[in-house]
Amino acid sequence: MKIGKVYNNNVVLAEAGDASEVIVMGKGIGFQKRTGDAIDKSLIEKTFVIQENDSADQLKAIYQDLPQEESDAIFKIIQEAETRLDHTFQANVYLTLADHIHYAIQRTKEGIDLTNPLAFEVKKFYRREYELGKIGLELIAEHTGVLMAPDEATSIALHFVNAQKEGQLIEETMKVTRIVQDILNIVRLHFGVAFDEDSISYNRFYTHLQYFAQRVVMGEVFQTAPDTFLLEQVKGNYPTAFTCANKISTYVGGAHHFQVGTDEIVYLTIHIHRVVQQK
Repeated sequence: MKIGKVYNNNVVLAEAGDASEVIVMGKGIGFQKRTGDAIDKSLIEKTFVIQENDSADQLKAIYQDLPQEESDAIFKIIQEAETRLDHTFQANVYLTLADHIHYAIQRTKEGIDLTNPLAFEVKKFYRREYELGKIGLELIAEHTGVLMAPDEATSIALHFVNAQKEGQLIEETMKVTRIVQDILNIVRLHFGVAFDEDSISYNRFYTHLQYFAQRVVMGEVFQTAPDTFLLEQVKGNYPTAFTCANKISTYVGGAHHFQVGTDEIVYLTIHIHRVVQQK
């Protein structure tokens, strides 16, 4: 396999033995290399076959213009992710994470910080991914000198949450969709309302339900010490929403044999209260 073009130290266009073109990725695979040089196969981490993957064109477009220090940070973050999460990520995460981090760095330089509405949920329910997100911010600062807002750790974490879900069977995706729709119907009937689907509260609630339903389908029960103080607070402040959240817990337990934890009840209650208050 020979190099057709070097995009940066970590990404090259290669010519395979059958004359087909592939994008080959690996830490340092293009370092001090030129067109026609042989590729060190031991450095290959991921391969995109151009003829079979439309994302290859996007990958080329991103990495050929990506500053080397950003590329180095992204590769290091993904290496950390594969080690800490014990998961081999497909090449597509190199595309989505690079695109996100590149524009997040630009926003940060322009003084634009965005908050992530799922920050609390991610910290609570996806601890390993969130810790990885924080490590990602450290690596970005180390390689680029850019100090990003803490909420960016949540966004990085969600890339790895979603990437681990890739490749699920269509049946599992359909189960997630059914659970979300069933829960929305429970809330509609409980309060006798129609949702404002354009509202921020509804979209936050819907997004939370998608991740909640994924945990139900995957059987990801989080065994943590319950925050009884927060539970009593939301129970006292939002009694009707709390009752509705418990209806959801009963449905999930009966239909999907999933034990809904105290923390889940708390977050469901808060989201339900907010989405109903929009009416």
